[in-house]
Amino acid sequence: MSGSPYAPNTETDTSEMLDAVGVSDVEALFDIPEPVRFDGDFDIESRSEPAVLNMVSDMLGNNDDLTEFLGRGYYDHYVPSVVDRLSLRSEFLTSYTQYQPEVTQGFLQALFEYQSILVELTGLPVANASMYDAASGLAEAALLASRIRDADGTDVLVPEYVREERVSVLENYVAGHDINVKRVGTADGTLDIDALTAAVDEDTLMVYAESPTTRGTIEEHLAEIGEIAHENDAMFAVASDPVAMSILEAPGDLGADVVVGDAVLGMPNAYGMGLGIFATRDDYLRHVPGRLIGIGEDQDGKRAFTLTLQTREQHIRRERATSNICTNQAWVALRTAIHAASLGPDGLVDLAEQMVELPRDLAAQLDALPGIEAPVHDRHHFREFVARTEAPASEIAADLEDEGFAVQAVDDHELQFTVTETNEHAVDDLLAAVEEVVA
Repeated sequence: MSGSPYAPNTETDTSEMLDAVGVSDVEALFDIPEPVRFDGDFDIESRSEPAVLNMVSDMLGNNDDLTEFLGRGYYDHYVPSVVDRLSLRSEFLTSYTQYQPEVTQGFLQALFEYQSILVELTGLPVANASMYDAASGLAEAALLASRIRDADGTDVLVPEYVREERVSVLENYVAGHDINVKRVGTADGTLDIDALTAAVDEDTLMVYAESPTTRGTIEEHLAEIGEIAHENDAMFAVASDPVAMSILEAPGDLGADVVVGDAVLGMPNAYGMGLGIFATRDDYLRHVPGRLIGIGEDQDGKRAFTLTLQTREQHIRRERATSNICTNQAWVALRTAIHAASLGPDGLVDLAEQMVELPRDLAAQLDALPGIEAPVHDRHHFREFVARTEAPASEIAADLEDEGFAVQAVDDHELQFTVTETNEHAVDDLLAAVEEVVA
């Protein structure tokens, strides 16, 4: 038998295959450069399965059990059990990239439905399936802008409210593409139109805005921002999410050329793994990163789904590839589609309205406490808001952590609070804790 329980080949099988290709051992099949070849010992002690489970349980037991009000790009929504029940079916879970339409019609149709949901929400006719996260979507939007003829220039303008981590991903993606990332000032939590007007010129390649923003505000001037971008032959990209777009005007109807963002549905909040959305105009169809599922007819004239466009390095010549989006993202997109379908149009709107009401109510209750002013921005908010504190914000956040709550100190005297249907139950306890620590 083979040395691995997961490889069915016997030692004789392996030896015969190596003889057939003319090498002496398996190591000879891998051309690993010496500078990066690891020739040591990982020093990992062999343990039984129960021993590993106990060790990991003890390790995880050291984590603080905090009720989170964090947000700022990571949002927790209740994932219905039907999402696990359906997405964990073997025909979905074990299906690799859907190369063979004759055996993956179900998965292909589910991804087509995912794209259709995004087309309706974004107001743009083309959506892919899918991106890694909002940051990779933003970066791919910038690269798309550099490939098309409608936009010219080298500068991507990004508001100051965008998280540094997201900007860092953008800068890494565009390195080597003669693209510069420049920040634009904000005013009361949204993009400063005067600052944008002063910053845009013939060198501008793309203007980017978010709604909701990282600080939870709704960008009220998307149409005006789009006009400024287009008047300077620049592309206009907007970040949002499916829940917010359920009640906000579709970005595509406000002039957005590309819509990106995090899907926020289908997966629990992991502060890391997510799913990026990407939608754009028909004109840019051939420049879309990732994969597109299309619908056509088979040889018998029956409706059939297929991978219409795929721009991965593995599928086409490397110099023509536009991305390397991995297969796993298709499964996460499937979960997002199931979650959105289980909510339905009315359920999405109900959830979105909660995301308006919950932060508004929490802000009002915090504002009634001494030493807290909430919200800081005189704007409409979604899921989260920033509050100003008399005492140092970091000290309040540390004291709240001792009380079992996690909030973010975003400035010397600013705390950010995020509330959804999953932590709504703890609002009263949070308010009591805040009142105690700021007293």
